[in-house]
Amino acid sequence: MALDHSNPELHTRFRLGGTLSSAVFITVHLVCFAAIWTGVYWRDIAICVGLYWLRMFAITAGYHRYFSHRTYKMGRVMQFIMAFLAQSSAQKGVLWWAANHRHHHRHSDQPEDCHSPVQRGFWWSHVGWIMSSDHTETRADDIKDFSQYPELVWLNKYHVLPVVVLAAIVYLAAGWSGLVVGFFWSTVITWHGTFTINSLTHVFGKRRYETTDDSRNNWLLALITMGEGWHNNHHHYQASCRQGFFWWEIDATYYILKGLEKLRLVRDLREPPRHLVEGKAHPRRAAVLAAKANRQTSARPTAARVDDSEPQLAPLAPLANLKVD
Repeated sequence: MALDHSNPELHTRFRLGGTLSSAVFITVHLVCFAAIWTGVYWRDIAICVGLYWLRMFAITAGYHRYFSHRTYKMGRVMQFIMAFLAQSSAQKGVLWWAANHRHHHRHSDQPEDCHSPVQRGFWWSHVGWIMSSDHTETRADDIKDFSQYPELVWLNKYHVLPVVVLAAIVYLAAGWSGLVVGFFWSTVITWHGTFTINSLTHVFGKRRYETTDDSRNNWLLALITMGEGWHNNHHHYQASCRQGFFWWEIDATYYILKGLEKLRLVRDLREPPRHLVEGKAHPRRAAVLAAKANRQTSARPTAARVDDSEPQLAPLAPLANLKVD
């Protein structure tokens, strides 16, 4: 949804949204220094590390590879759990995140790209865009498929709820030091780990494939983000659940998804076609094939009931009315 600057009231609301996002972002960073008074204990460090990897997986497997690109399938209950865990990372709502990411792929490194370091530099692509008043609302036209699920629409609207629930659990389990170190530290680290994919993997790394943008593979960021650093691979063929195309390209998210597949919690993981991995197709042809695959899977709902039948979805109000508070 484009921002209508001709409407003063709407523009004021968007500008205020950006100010509030900036204030919250800065405050969360400052709270981390409260560890000076609460102390830092091994238990808190363990919580911090555990929550980092749990939420990073939910972002990479959920927000990115499932909700943004539909590279595998799962049941409706599992779909909600994945979205809830991902939203506990405080990166706004599931529909908001996926819609913006789809917009990024459609305009990657072009002027319309919402977080391109090529167009607007490091700081904008790293943190500026997510706090901007121009990106407050959910892009309705980019997420029509998942907006069919009332529970996801509700979760997207109350995107702060999973954050509060997780913070409360950590506080009850580990007190103030656990809250500061275990929750707030891991939240900030998860933020910046995720943001490096936007700000660094279009600048630093190697380009195996000649894509139409400046995406790159970065092995260090792949380790930090559970496989997301194989970004040139991903932009070469975004319809793949596996982003580390070769055995030596560590992709922890993919390995975990394979394990969940064996447990029958997820299914139909999509692999990259061999001829595209080997680079035998022209990059534009690869993009066409990926786009076609995405259109085919987005033509109908992804999630199914526990019995694998297609869900009957209740009619919803237009997603254009959704707002991220």
